[in-house]
Amino acid sequence: MRIQTLSPQLANQIAAGEVVERPASVVKELVENSLDAGAQRIQIDLEEGGAKLIRVRDDGGGIHRDDLVLALSRHATSKIREFDDLVAVATLGFRGEALPSIGSVSRTTLSSRQADSDTGWTLRCEGDEPSAAPEPCPHPVGTTVEVRDLFFNTPARRKFMRTEKTEYSHVEELLRRVALSRLSMELTLRHNGKVTQHWPAAGAPELWEKRLEKICGEHFVSNALYVDWEASGMRLWGWVGLPAVARSQGDLQYFYVNGRMVRDKLISAAVRRGYQDVMYQGRQPAFVLFLEMAPQDVDVNVHPTKHEVRFRESRMVHDFLFRSLYKALADQRQGFAPVIGAGASSTMPREERAPQGVVGPVEQTAFNLGWTTGESRSAYVTPRPEIFETRPRAETPELSGTVAPPAATPSGAAESPLLGFALGQLHGVYILAQNASGLVLVDMHAAHERITYERMKASWLGEGIAAQMLLLPVSVRVSESEAQLAEEHDAMLNALGFECSPLGPDTLVVRQVPALLQDADAAALLRDVLADLRMYGGSDRLRESINDVLANMACHCSVRANRQLTLGEMNELLRDMERTERSGQCNHGRPTWVQLSMEQLDKLFLRGR
Repeated sequence: MRIQTLSPQLANQIAAGEVVERPASVVKELVENSLDAGAQRIQIDLEEGGAKLIRVRDDGGGIHRDDLVLALSRHATSKIREFDDLVAVATLGFRGEALPSIGSVSRTTLSSRQADSDTGWTLRCEGDEPSAAPEPCPHPVGTTVEVRDLFFNTPARRKFMRTEKTEYSHVEELLRRVALSRLSMELTLRHNGKVTQHWPAAGAPELWEKRLEKICGEHFVSNALYVDWEASGMRLWGWVGLPAVARSQGDLQYFYVNGRMVRDKLISAAVRRGYQDVMYQGRQPAFVLFLEMAPQDVDVNVHPTKHEVRFRESRMVHDFLFRSLYKALADQRQGFAPVIGAGASSTMPREERAPQGVVGPVEQTAFNLGWTTGESRSAYVTPRPEIFETRPRAETPELSGTVAPPAATPSGAAESPLLGFALGQLHGVYILAQNASGLVLVDMHAAHERITYERMKASWLGEGIAAQMLLLPVSVRVSESEAQLAEEHDAMLNALGFECSPLGPDTLVVRQVPALLQDADAAALLRDVLADLRMYGGSDRLRESINDVLANMACHCSVRANRQLTLGEMNELLRDMERTERSGQCNHGRPTWVQLSMEQLDKLFLRGR
């Protein structure tokens, strides 16, 4: 076969195969163009789930009459001028392929008007680049793109489209993500002539929660922390769901990098680590998070649909995300929403947020229950702030930020502790306490399990990781690149009590492991560590495995149900909970305590009616 140049139509259809998968793909590309044009109001009209009609209308800056033909031509864009622009992309679209790709598989009409023009201009194409000149038309300032009969000239592609209901649901979910990415923008979706979704503009912070509630549900808003952290030119802000109300599926996870919706393995790993020690096994966290950073530090030109990104300093980004979330969840003492009713606003302005002390591990290292008796209100001491420490790496930046709880936290802790004072025990399982807000119920075993676990971790880190030489070294077959990784990170492995040495270009010998992991599968553990090193530039597999062992030990060492405690012992447990990070959940992710306010109790007994 001789080499030949593809026709423009065929080249566009090939590009369409990468960009246009279904109606939702078309809506994504068109809405992103509208956002790049500065639109504040966007309306999307669909017919038959988008198979018959997709119309996107915006109030953006519009397209110049002479640029309409170029807009439907390949490799034509207003967003990139030179290479320097490509390495610091600040817009959602930039390839110049979306409109011509869409036009090559549909009957497309492009209409637009700029503010300094007396009239609008329209241009049509049917499965090919336009051959006629633009024509004048009445049109407000902004742009309208009308896409009819998607895949009319590629019937094989059309057969892959699903039912009208399915295609519509994909568009609706896409627009939910868009509505979260631009809170100040008004977005309207119409299907078969009926308004099905409308998200009014929410430019002011006090309106953010309403949009969040409309998209993510009231339950999420009532049980989410508002976080805002900054370090090394990066900012992470948004909402993270409390661990105790995690979901069975990852269907409420929204992450944006510089306003762009992304699904990234590095980000997912960092978020998952942020919830370590507090998430019930098999559950998925819920979050709406925004990462802001310099455009030149993130490469968005790695995938045609731009869902994936690549970070210049991937390890630093990973650590920043992990530590921000880990710290936010550690600082939050409540850890669980009220059982009845909704929590208070999670989007309080900075100056109105309850103070959040950064509390480190408790000072005691004894693992047995050794509470004192006879505690009174005068004996209560405000927990002293500690430095957040999880053995940070030298390159990890210091964090600065705030966390707003989902429910108001009593101030003036010295007179009114967060968890109040014990009233008694219920069936030897729960502690009943009174605080400034009402009634507190504490799961005695779950709370003590968390306290014991955190003490064990603090002691383990303080004394260093003890290593155990293997009686019989373990040979592990690896790739040459993995062998090189092990050699490059030899110091880090040794610091964690793990020693391996090369035995040929594709074989490593494990001679030493952390003492607590002497019964673990050394070969499998090494392969997991090397996989992390390759993907993230570092690994916490060993530390996480050690933590799993400590968690099991803490569970067995903790106070059991039906043990009768004195009021003094109960109060000492409450004070320990207030001093301990992540005390809102046990090691398995279950809540350790819940709050019932006086208002909620009054409703139970119909008081005030």
